[in-house]
Amino acid sequence: MTRDSSPGLLTLHAVRITGFADTPVIAHRYGLDVAGTEETLYDAEARGWVQYAAFAGTGGWSLTESGRAENERQLAAELAQAGGADEVRDVYREFLPLNALLQRACTDWQLRPAGGDRLAANDHSDFAWDARILYELAGIDRALMPLADRLGGVLTRFRGYDTRFTAALARARAGEGAWVDHTDVDSCHRVWFELHEDLIATLGIDRHAKP
Repeated sequence: MTRDSSPGLLTLHAVRITGFADTPVIAHRYGLDVAGTEETLYDAEARGWVQYAAFAGTGGWSLTESGRAENERQLAAELAQAGGADEVRDVYREFLPLNALLQRACTDWQLRPAGGDRLAANDHSDFAWDARILYELAGIDRALMPLADRLGGVLTRFRGYDTRFTAALARARAGEGAWVDHTDVDSCHRVWFELHEDLIATLGIDRHAKP
């Protein structure tokens, strides 16, 4: 049976996977109460786990080094109690080849070699080039669904990555190219980055380490 996470764990973890976000965004990530999330963040700040910074008219929370360690400690304890470490580790191994495909697709969406320039920007005037990338993303989308089901069967907080990716891809295929790789919308790349961060945080491994 899948295990629900505590609001405190979810709040700290939302800071981890979003990287830098204000209170409403952090609360929204797991459907938490904004007032309760704010109180939890202030408590975490007092413990030295998070810090708030503001610049260029924006502000947000980020994890400190001790907060990162605390987040991973909480996640490890939760995973041990859920008894799903082997399943999550197996999913991560299957995720890695898809991760390579996703990275290549995003690179091809941004760059299209032309005239001897391997780093020429993709101006999206070549329909066939972009269509190929969207086709590859559709394959990744199909492969993600069973992996997300398996993860969600261990921990409830893993649910939703597949539906978010599908929704982003649908918008990209409808002509909204930003939904492939932009970071200011819930794009395919942003969803995938969060899932990758979620997996490595849960398993307590380095992003560049082999499983």
